[in-house]
Amino acid sequence: MSADQTQAGERAAIRLLQGYVWHPADADVDLEQFLPRELDLTPRTPEDENAHVLWDDVTPPFAFFENGEPTAGQAFYQFTVLKVYEERPSNDSLHEDALAASSALGPLLESTPEGVGWQLWEDLREL
Repeated sequence: MSADQTQAGERAAIRLLQGYVWHPADADVDLEQFLPRELDLTPRTPEDENAHVLWDDVTPPFAFFENGEPTAGQAFYQFTVLKVYEERPSNDSLHEDALAASSALGPLLESTPEGVGWQLWEDLREL
């Protein structure tokens, strides 16, 4: 069985979005003020859980931004949105949930203070 498959009837924890959030290391930014820890995506079944929004401090994953600026002066966070399903949905359904999560997070990320950056992409891999 591959990492993207579960046996029928097994719960599946799936990454919907993955990426990074960062800000200047000396900035007083508390992501808790801007981002929720859960997103209420449209449940497919009554047993469906909310999506979980996680971020953890990490060493910058690359030395420079695309514009040549060093990342060493930034606080970096690994950012993940995951959801636990009673059974793994189809990839089309997972894509819909990833789009919904992205749409819900977009305005919240846009409201963060100047200097906060992010890079997120759809993942859809099982944890």
